[in-house]
Amino acid sequence: MAGHIVVGVDGSAAAKAAVRWAAADAERRDLGLRIVHVREQRPGEHARGCCASTLSSAADVARERAGGVQVTTELLAAGVVDRLLAESETADSVVLGSRGLGELAGMLAGSVSLAVAGHATGPVVIVRGSDSARHGRVVVGYDTSEHAEAALKYAVEHARAHGGRLHVLHAWQTPVFSPHLAAWNSLLVEVYQEESRAVAESVTRWQEKNPDVEITHETLSGHPVGVLARAGATADLVVVGSRGRDGFASAVLGSVGHGVLHHVTCPVAVVRPRKEGS
Repeated sequence: MAGHIVVGVDGSAAAKAAVRWAAADAERRDLGLRIVHVREQRPGEHARGCCASTLSSAADVARERAGGVQVTTELLAAGVVDRLLAESETADSVVLGSRGLGELAGMLAGSVSLAVAGHATGPVVIVRGSDSARHGRVVVGYDTSEHAEAALKYAVEHARAHGGRLHVLHAWQTPVFSPHLAAWNSLLVEVYQEESRAVAESVTRWQEKNPDVEITHETLSGHPVGVLARAGATADLVVVGSRGRDGFASAVLGSVGHGVLHHVTCPVAVVRPRKEGS
């Protein structure tokens, strides 16, 4: 695993919140912090001065938040999304503000954050709003898929480092039952019970492997996005896999991940399993 966290900045309030979050996470996990500002074109002299000021201000925010963290900065000239994706290949994680300068104020997640979350090599954390609230709880959406396993691993590590509890949520969307199709209804009940049992058994294994982390779990009825959005109101972080068991293999960011980024108001981590050797 790489020894640094990358945070992208552009001078926006959301980027400042992302820097504070990333600095705190780096301090807790004994990682370095790399702050990058990406411009689509190589800047002229005046633009370079503005970029340098943006990076310097971000570094000051990081050091104020976590004085013991090693902070480095760099101005990069390239496509913003492409450069951040390249950074993700060697970073522990990439942290971004929910939306940057020039994006619509009503958007909870901007185009850059969505694109990076959908294609990055490792975890991407999207931060919005103030970081003053502290609930001591991490929530992870879980469905036993490969991506959910990667999300749960990241959530366990984060909860351990930050001294928080970890709550594992499995959402079950209840189909419409018909009083005239008893056999079908019985099959749905059986599927629900099997899914719930598989989740419980998997979580038990994680509990046994990580006795130092308080891990709880529950299965709730409802759409995963709504379930996670409600849980996120009292969480410091919501973690999801980039796609779940029901996602299309070609989809880089599943519907749940996309929906969570738009509706959950606390920081959200989108996690994809890393390839062997990365």
